[in-house]
Amino acid sequence: MNHVVGTRTSDRTWWHHVEQAIADIFPQLVELRRHLHAHPEPSGEEYQTTRHLFEWLTRHGIDSQMVLEGHGILLDVGPEQPDRFALRADTDGLRIHDDKDVAYRSRRENVMHACGHDVHAAILAGAAQILNSLSASEKLPWSVPLRGIIQPAEETCSGAREIIGAQALDQVKVVLALHVDPTRETGHIGLRPGVMTASCDELIITIHGQGGHAARPHHTRDPITAVSQFINAVHVQLPRGTDSLDTVVVGFGRISGGEMSNVIPNSVELLGTLRTLTKSTRTSALTQLRDIAHGIGQLTQTQIEMQLGVSAPAVQNDPEMTAHVHRVATDVLGRDAVEVLPQPSMGSEDFAYFLEQVPGVMFRLGTCAPGKEMTPLHTSTFDVDEAAMAVGVKTMVHTAIEWFDPARRS
Repeated sequence: MNHVVGTRTSDRTWWHHVEQAIADIFPQLVELRRHLHAHPEPSGEEYQTTRHLFEWLTRHGIDSQMVLEGHGILLDVGPEQPDRFALRADTDGLRIHDDKDVAYRSRRENVMHACGHDVHAAILAGAAQILNSLSASEKLPWSVPLRGIIQPAEETCSGAREIIGAQALDQVKVVLALHVDPTRETGHIGLRPGVMTASCDELIITIHGQGGHAARPHHTRDPITAVSQFINAVHVQLPRGTDSLDTVVVGFGRISGGEMSNVIPNSVELLGTLRTLTKSTRTSALTQLRDIAHGIGQLTQTQIEMQLGVSAPAVQNDPEMTAHVHRVATDVLGRDAVEVLPQPSMGSEDFAYFLEQVPGVMFRLGTCAPGKEMTPLHTSTFDVDEAAMAVGVKTMVHTAIEWFDPARRS
């Protein structure tokens, strides 16, 4: 379909078609999201999730293919053109037990969608179905070539690079993603040009000592004492060695070592993350961490090794694309519904890898029902106001359509 039946300013009959399509499909999106929520899979194991999404898309006549040996999806909607508008979503759950008392509570022990990836996937599926249907019925004002990208393993910062390697961005001009935000009310979105999220480096620290009897620590080089001093030194010294205008966050999530209460082990492993907003701050922080490790190692007569695991760069929202999303969202949601985020999040997102290849934007989607208490991300009671999915679909569909407005492009 290459005809043009109107422009953004003079003919908006297609707005009604979009609104009606969202209303028609919304119950199906709720059902889809609840199925995904009840059947979560952890990073790298999203085979049944991917199969269910693929079958849903196929039933709705969308040209899709499974990639990455069955845990990623690429789909195309609209005419074959070399300047596609891409939407991206993710599918992995977290290893957290679901404590909610709802019918769609996770049926998998100690795995749940505590970061909203079920919502992200359902929204993308809905946006693709709407654009596919309106394109086929010639109810769009102009051609809207769309690429849908549904990736695995966002939580381990590996899925984006894997699906990019599967040619996800071939013929793609720009890319758009969203992330649920339980701190923001349903009906609102958050936008920020430039740095949106922090870079994240996984820290893998091993303390090698010499074990022995807990009653005779003077005969040992205690790695547990060393790791406790290292953690304390990091939290005290790193902020003192960093410019107060720069943001650095180090958090530790696991300490493992030893088997018995009366035996000092030979080694301890410590896992954590380093989060920064600029490359220079990251370089400085890593240098300081290594210096602290060396100093504590000398003090405790242990050897402290620090390695970097999986990492993700900072999400850098393209200014032009951000302005476009802001303009469209203000138009369709209302001026008060679009909030400019005053500062970046210290969370991380492997969507950053897409933005290293093509311009794009990630926006925050408010998911807290007005007057309700919000449930934080990555907690055992996390849930969303499902009405927010209609807001996400509307924002994505309108942003994609209006990106191809001949008046804007000229």
